[in-house]
Amino acid sequence: MRLAVYGAAGMIGGRIVSEALRRGHRVSALVRTTGKLAAAVGVDEMQADAADVGQASRLLAGHDAVVCAISPRNERGPQLMALTVLALSRALPEAGLRRLVMVGGAGSLEVAPGKRLMDTPLFPEAYKAEAKAQAEALALLRLQDQLDWTYISPAGVIQPGTRTGAYRIGGEQLLVDATGQSRISAEDYAVALVDELERGSHLKQRITVAY
Repeated sequence: MRLAVYGAAGMIGGRIVSEALRRGHRVSALVRTTGKLAAAVGVDEMQADAADVGQASRLLAGHDAVVCAISPRNERGPQLMALTVLALSRALPEAGLRRLVMVGGAGSLEVAPGKRLMDTPLFPEAYKAEAKAQAEALALLRLQDQLDWTYISPAGVIQPGTRTGAYRIGGEQLLVDATGQSRISAEDYAVALVDELERGSHLKQRITVAY
């Protein structure tokens, strides 16, 4: 496949690029500032603004799928998440694409029926704006009938680690292990995301992945 990855220089986006290359896919690395990625065979690095509809429709033409791995922690603020969903929902059809996989957040996952992780007392205040932005992006995605989208929430804790290739898939509920922990490495999150790109098993769904 030829993939376009927004946020390709980020902690998660960079690992998605590496995993896709590992499997022989060609990647357009779409970043705000070029020069941050090491040169690699199969990567075309381009400056891009995910919220620019006209630019996106031009850059995305000829690709098979788009990955949005931008972070709500950016200089334009959390509102960029919603703006990006709205922009890509117009740009993909103009570019002749339907497939969009979005890196989501864990905050909107349920820890009990009707109770989201972000609404629990122990959820860090510093991350609430980001969690809200990611939840709003998911709500907007669910309105986009013209896209074959998948929104992938990580475990409660995602950080750099080891690629094992092992993970579990869930739906709307936070996944925890036998000790009550919810975690996954960024490397195995990338494995799960590229698996979804290749298989298309969860179209128009939010899923979560964890150990």
